[in-house]
Amino acid sequence: MTRVIESWDLRTSKRDAELPLIGRFLPAPVAAKVPEVILVFWVVKILTTAGGEATSDYLKMYGNFVGGGLELLVIVVGLLLQFGTRRYRAFAYWSLAFAIAITGTGVSDFLHLDVHIPYAGTTLLWAVVLTAIFWVWQRSEGTLSIHSITTQRREAYYWATVFATFALGTALGDFTAISLNLGYLDSGILFTIVILIPALARWQLGLNGIAAFWMSYIVTRPLGASFADYISKPKNLSGINFGDAPTAIMFAVAVFVLVSYLALARPDIQRPLEASTAQTRSTPVLPDLTHTVEPELEVD
Repeated sequence: MTRVIESWDLRTSKRDAELPLIGRFLPAPVAAKVPEVILVFWVVKILTTAGGEATSDYLKMYGNFVGGGLELLVIVVGLLLQFGTRRYRAFAYWSLAFAIAITGTGVSDFLHLDVHIPYAGTTLLWAVVLTAIFWVWQRSEGTLSIHSITTQRREAYYWATVFATFALGTALGDFTAISLNLGYLDSGILFTIVILIPALARWQLGLNGIAAFWMSYIVTRPLGASFADYISKPKNLSGINFGDAPTAIMFAVAVFVLVSYLALARPDIQRPLEASTAQTRSTPVLPDLTHTVEPELEVD
């Protein structure tokens, strides 16, 4: 009888963690759906934000209907790829991240260029949206840790947060570069300094790791976008006039190369929490020989 009750509780818990309506049509995660945070993660993240910025700017030349439609198509494909996996897959994860970088930029720019909300206003708007998502996520799941992304619902909160950070970062980067007249290069240098503050605060002041991660994550967007705009925009806009399309291709190729490395070498696979906890209690630290990692080309 006890086993029957435990099995029933487990099935109920899994159903509770599903997304409403569409959850039953998607595979349930069997492991973490996001990568471990290593140095390459931050490099790819910044390159992704830069590539998304340049790509979105290039698509604007086709207008809101065609350009916006392409951005919508890209993010739908990215969502299907990512939510169609049962565990973290480098290409699926970074495809959606790149898609959100494109669409998040497009949405944020639309609010400024077409709805005529000033950059200060869009920055405040997306800051409020991001805060609301964090509040709902924390209230629902009890944690904002990336190591807890093992259910459909938590993954949905995660990607909603990512979208808001991209939109906020776009608005913030344009605010500093244009509204404050810093220009794209100085704006990029500013955010290069700012992104180090959470790490220093965690090292010297004991800042919570989850808070430090999300603070840095938000800043990657204006950092990457500022340098992308500096490279792509004409000289009268404080750029070097390389062009949106060449800049987008350059960063996309760089992202592809690094993601290929991650897919093959797999240094960013999260270990199960139980294994990580046990390992931190032992000295010296030994390789985790009991955890087998499946090849990237495995079919879910």
